[in-house]
Amino acid sequence: MTMSQAIHLGLEIACQTPPDVLCSARTFGLLSNQASVDRSFRHAAFVLNKRFPGKLKALFGPQHGLWSTAQDNMIETGHGRSARLDVPVFSLYSETRKPTQQMLDGLDLLVVDLQDVGTRVYTYVWTLTYCLEACAQKGIPVLVLDRPNPLGGDIAEGPLLDTRFASFVGRASLPMRHGLTFAELARYCNDVMGLSADVRTLPMQGWRRHMLWPQTGRAWVPPSPNLPRWDGALVYPGQVLLEGTNLSEGRGTTTPFEQFGAPFIDPWQLLALASTHNLRGLALRPVQFEPTFQKWQGEACGGLFLHATEPSTLRSYRTTLALLRCVSELWPQQFAWRQPPYEYETVQMPIDILAGTDDVRAFVNGERPLSHLDALAAAPPDWWQRVRRFLLY
Repeated sequence: MTMSQAIHLGLEIACQTPPDVLCSARTFGLLSNQASVDRSFRHAAFVLNKRFPGKLKALFGPQHGLWSTAQDNMIETGHGRSARLDVPVFSLYSETRKPTQQMLDGLDLLVVDLQDVGTRVYTYVWTLTYCLEACAQKGIPVLVLDRPNPLGGDIAEGPLLDTRFASFVGRASLPMRHGLTFAELARYCNDVMGLSADVRTLPMQGWRRHMLWPQTGRAWVPPSPNLPRWDGALVYPGQVLLEGTNLSEGRGTTTPFEQFGAPFIDPWQLLALASTHNLRGLALRPVQFEPTFQKWQGEACGGLFLHATEPSTLRSYRTTLALLRCVSELWPQQFAWRQPPYEYETVQMPIDILAGTDDVRAFVNGERPLSHLDALAAAPPDWWQRVRRFLLY
């Protein structure tokens, strides 16, 4: 038996042994995107429509759109219609991030099948929470079809979000790398945010918390345009902090988040200082690249490429904090924090809402000692105790 045969996704189970809430629904909507596929790479919309003919009445898409056509960050997508299924397609990254009551009209159930990447600031979970709010108001149950957390389910990194810095990249207190699956996130957020939604979940079969993505035996289908490889998702919990700076996080290249830099960075000088910070589980390679869009478009950037050599020991959040501190020390006049607006937040600093705290900015600025690095990168010691009752595996 291969690993891919051993693991069954929520989507696959929904078609093989559908839960009562799906069987009894006369109509349902589906929140999904291009990565919502089964083991044969068939999209959830077509799989569910075939299994439950005539019941699928609306499609909903998160950031980047239903088919992930909007590559750049913070680009809203419009509404449309699926010609093949003859149903409306509603964008939840448009003039609204929350389904309107009119979008939900006529639905008995909302089915959610999205591939998360295990990082708090990835906006799909916050789209999910808005759906839970809207469905609670409408009296519609929500069925979450579960998928693996690509980073596994037994490691957490980073402090809890301070709710003073709540935004569309963090609406509830989670660490940056949270270790939960999407269905577990739905259960947790519904409870701690007091959303009062009728949340149903369809767990996977065969998934174990220690599994990183390669151990699932599944092919990587990009859950969004700028995570084309699992390697990028692995370093994303830390490297996403670069969005709060003037450094390129590699958008506009073929390996975003795996490499970063800026025109003012000398890669070898940065490598020499970074090597003093005991960065485990990876190798750093000096690179030069030229982004085709986004920050430093068309300019040659020096920087580093992050190669995971031991994925199970790599702690990307600590790694990026150390790298940012190095850049700030080496090029204090050129390094800068990005200014708002960012992800619909117009007042708070982008780095603060990304990190969920202003301690990261203070640390990188040199206002905290280097000895603060490990404490700042650590998850709360009671995190797993907090979420135990929401775990499905």
